Amino acid sequence: MSKYLKTADSNWYKQRIIGAMICVLAAFSILLVRLFFLQVIKGEEFGRLSENNSIRLQNIDPSRGMIFDRGGKLLVDNRPSFDVSIILKDARPVKETIKKLSRYIKLPADELRAKIVSKKGISLYKPVLLKQDIGRDTLAVLEVHKYELPGIVVNATPRRHYINRQSAAHLIGYLGEINPGELSSEKFPGCRQGDLIGKYGVEKAYELLLKGKRGGRQVEVNAVGQVIKVLKTVDSHPGYNYYLTIDQAVQEKTEALLEGVIGAAVAMQPATGQILALVSNPSFDQNSFVTGMSQNQWDSLTSDPLKPLTNRVVQGEYAPASTYKIVTAIAGLEEGVIDENTTFTCPGYYKFQNREYRCWKKSGHGTMSIVKALAQSCDVFFYNVGQRVGVDRLAWYAKECGLGSKTGINLDHEMRGLIPTAAWKKRRFGVEWQGGETLSIAIGQGFNLVTPMQMVTLISAVANGGTRYKPEILKHIETAEGKIVKESKPQRIGRLPVSSKTLELVKQGLWEVVNYDKGTARGARIHGIDVSGKTGTAQVISRKEDEDETKEELPDHLKPHAWFVAYAPSENPEIAVAVIVEHGEHGSGTAAPVAREMIKTYLRGDKYKKQLVAQSSKSKVNHATLRQ
Repeated sequence: MSKYLKTADSNWYKQRIIGAMICVLAAFSILLVRLFFLQVIKGEEFGRLSENNSIRLQNIDPSRGMIFDRGGKLLVDNRPSFDVSIILKDARPVKETIKKLSRYIKLPADELRAKIVSKKGISLYKPVLLKQDIGRDTLAVLEVHKYELPGIVVNATPRRHYINRQSAAHLIGYLGEINPGELSSEKFPGCRQGDLIGKYGVEKAYELLLKGKRGGRQVEVNAVGQVIKVLKTVDSHPGYNYYLTIDQAVQEKTEALLEGVIGAAVAMQPATGQILALVSNPSFDQNSFVTGMSQNQWDSLTSDPLKPLTNRVVQGEYAPASTYKIVTAIAGLEEGVIDENTTFTCPGYYKFQNREYRCWKKSGHGTMSIVKALAQSCDVFFYNVGQRVGVDRLAWYAKECGLGSKTGINLDHEMRGLIPTAAWKKRRFGVEWQGGETLSIAIGQGFNLVTPMQMVTLISAVANGGTRYKPEILKHIETAEGKIVKESKPQRIGRLPVSSKTLELVKQGLWEVVNYDKGTARGARIHGIDVSGKTGTAQVISRKEDEDETKEELPDHLKPHAWFVAYAPSENPEIAVAVIVEHGEHGSGTAAPVAREMIKTYLRGDKYKKQLVAQSSKSKVNHATLRQ
C-alpha cells in the first residue's frame, strides 16, 4: 500500500513539473514572438518613430528676391519675422500650454485652439502656426518663459517689406497665402500649405524666379521639443533680384500729383516701350496683405466704391474724347479725304440730317486746317472728316494704332477697350448704325473705349516716328551675387498706318496744342523744353445738343473725365505720358498739369542735367535756361 502511494505521489509531481515547464515555454514563446514582431517586422517603423522623438527636420525659407527701380533704388526687400508655432507631440499638456501662451502673446486661448483644430489631421510632429510677426518685445517674453511652454517654438523667417507704402502698388503687387487650387495646379513647384506667393502685379508675374529655393536642417531635440543640436543643414537659395523700368522719382511725383483724386497716369520711353511710371489712384498698402488681413478688412477693400484694387492704367476703360482726334486726323489724311490745305468753317455747330452737332466752342473756331484743328481741338472739323471717312474705316485705323486690343504688358487683367463698327452694333444691339453716331466716334465719344496704357503706347508711336512697342516693366534680372541673367529688349508690336508726311502734319498740330497761343494745353508748357500733346474731355453722360452746360452745375460724379497725352522733347522725345483724371472736366486744367510735372521731373533729373551741361559746352547753350 505504501509502495502504491509513493508511485502516485511521484506521478503527481512529474505532471506538475511538466505543466510548469509548458507554461514557462509558452510564456517564452509568446515573448519571443512579440520580440520578433517588434524588432523584425515592425522594427523599421518603430525605429523611425523613436528617431522622430529626438531628430526633427526643419524648413529654411528662402529670402525672396528684392525689387529695385531702374536706377537701383530699393523698393521691396525682406525683414525678419518671428513666428510662433506649436508642436502638439511636445506640448503636453496642450490645454495648459495654450493657456499660458495666450497670456504672453495676448491672443485669446479659444482663438489659438481654433487654429489648432483647423489643422486637424496634421502630424503631431509638424509645427502649427499660431501667430506671425510677434515683435521683439514678445519674443523676449517667450524666451524668458520658454521652459514653461513645452512644444512652443519661435522661428525667424524672412517677410516681405514694401518700403514705400502704397507706392507703385498696382505695378509691384502683393503676396498672399497659396490656396488649395493653386497648390494642386502644379504651377508652383516646391510650395507647401501656408506659403506666401505672388498674387498680383510683378510679384505674381515673376513668382517662379523671385521666390528662391527652400532649404532645411536636421536637428536633435530634447523631451520638450527644444533644439539641442543641429546635425545637418542644406542652405536655402535666395530668389533673383528684379530691376523694374520705373523711375521712382517720377513715380512718387506722379502719386503726389494724383493724391486726392481718382485717376491714372503712365509714362513710357518712346524709343523702347519701357514704363517710367505707372500710377493708379486710389491705391492700397501691400504690407497689409503680408501681415495678414481680416475678413472685415478684405471686405472693406473689395467693396470700396472707389475700387482701390483696380489698376486703372490697364483695367480702366474710358472714352478717349479728343485724344482720339489723332486717329481721325491720320485716317482723313491717309484716306485722302483731306490734305494739309483742306479747310472747314466752324460756326460752333455742324448740321447733319436735320440736327445740329455742337462744337465745344459755342462761338465757333472759324476756318480751320488740320494743324489748327488739332491745336484748337475743333469738333466741327473732325465731324467733317469722320463723316467722310466712315465708321468702319475709322475703326480700321484705330485698331492699327493699337486701340481696341491688349498691349501685351505683363500685368494681369488688362482690358481690350472697344472700337465699334457697324457690324459690331448690329450684333450687339440688333439695329443698324446711324450716321450721327459716326460724328461722335470721330471726336472720341460714343461707343469708343480705351485704356491709358493704349493711349500712352499710341502717343509714343507718334513721338518715335510710327513704331508701336510692347510696354515693358522689367529692365533686367540679377542673381543675388549680381550676375545679370536676363535683360529686356524693345519688342515691336506694329506700326502706325501712316506716311511720314501725314505724321509730320499730326506732330505739328500736337506741338501747337501746347505752344500755339490758341492751343488747348498752353498750361503744359515747360520753359526750355518743347512739349507736344493733346487734351480731351470725355463725357460721362450725354447732353442734348441744345442744352446749356452753364445752366445747371453737374454733380461731381457726372462731370466729364479729363485726358492729356503728350511727349517731350518734341524733337528726339525721351518720355511720353497719358493722364486721365476722373470727373476732372477739362484736360487742360487737371490732366495737363500732371503730365507737365511728370515730364519735368524726368527730364530735369540728374542724369538729364549732366547731358544738357555736356551739350551746352559744345553748343554754348545759355546755362541760365538750364536752371529754370
